[in-house]
Amino acid sequence: MIKFYNRRENRYEIEKVAAGKFIDYLYTNKLGRTFLEVLFKRRFLTFLYGKYCDSPLSKKRIKPFIEEFGMDMNEYEKHPENYSSFNDFFHRKLKPTSRDIVLDNDVLISPCDGKLTAIDKISEDTTFKVKGFTYNLKDLLKNENLAKDYKNGCCLIFRLCPTDYHRFHFIDKGTCSLSKFIPGHYYSVNPVALENINRVFSENKREYSIFHSDNFDDVIYLEVGATFVGSIIQTYNENSPINKGDEKGYFKFGGSTVILIFKENIIKLDKDILSHGRNGMESLVRFGDKIGVRA
Repeated sequence: MIKFYNRRENRYEIEKVAAGKFIDYLYTNKLGRTFLEVLFKRRFLTFLYGKYCDSPLSKKRIKPFIEEFGMDMNEYEKHPENYSSFNDFFHRKLKPTSRDIVLDNDVLISPCDGKLTAIDKISEDTTFKVKGFTYNLKDLLKNENLAKDYKNGCCLIFRLCPTDYHRFHFIDKGTCSLSKFIPGHYYSVNPVALENINRVFSENKREYSIFHSDNFDDVIYLEVGATFVGSIIQTYNENSPINKGDEKGYFKFGGSTVILIFKENIIKLDKDILSHGRNGMESLVRFGDKIGVRA
C-alpha cells in the first residue's frame, strides 16, 4: 500500500499501482528476487518490451489502460484513438491550457507531474537517505568534484508512475549543459523496490545535466530510468536560451524518476512538502505547481 499526500485536495490517498502484485512478488519474495536479478533488471528485456510498445500492435493496450486507471484524457492534445502506439500515448503531450505555470522569478515550480519526496539537507559528506537506504552524490553522479559543490544542499525526488504525464520541463530561465549518460540496471522505482533494493537510483541507468538557472544557481537535473523504460529522450538544445516551463525531455514506457539537486541556501520549500518529506511521505504535484521559493 502506497500512501501519499494530495496537496490540491488536502487529503491522504492510496496509489493504484500498475502491476502492483507482480512488483510486490519480484521485490519481496525470494523466488521473485531470483527472477528480478536474472531477468527483469537486465537491458535486453526492457529493450524488447520497448520495441513492442513502439509498434502498432501495442495500440490495443491504450484504451484498457485509460479505463483501468480512470485517466482524464481531456488534458492532452490527441484523442486516444489517434496515438500510433502505446509509447506514442505514454509520452503524450498536454494541451497548452492544461497547466498553469507560475512565472514569478522567485517561485520554484515542479518540473513534472509525479509524487515528490523532499530531502531538505544533503549532509556534509554529500549523503542523504531514501526509504532507509543511504545515497551518496558521488556515486549517484560518478563525479566527486561536482558532488562536493552540493553538500548541505537540497534534493527533490519526483517519482513518475506509469499513468502520469511523462514529459519533464525546466524550472526557470537559463541554459543547460549536454546530458551525461551513466549506464546501469533497470530496477523499478516503485516504493516497494526502493525499500528492498539497496540504492536503486545509484544502480539504475541515468543521465544528468547542469541547468544554469537565472534565479536558482546551477541545478543538477538527473533523470533515472527503470524497469521497461525504453529510453530517456532529451529534447532541449544544450547551451541555448531556455524559458521557464520549456520542455527538457520525456521518458518512454515505464515508471521513472526526475531528481533535482540544489546548492545550499538556494531554495525554501513549501511547508507541507517539507513536513511530509521529513516524514518520508510523498506529495502529489503537477508540472507548473509552486513547490517553493528562492531563499
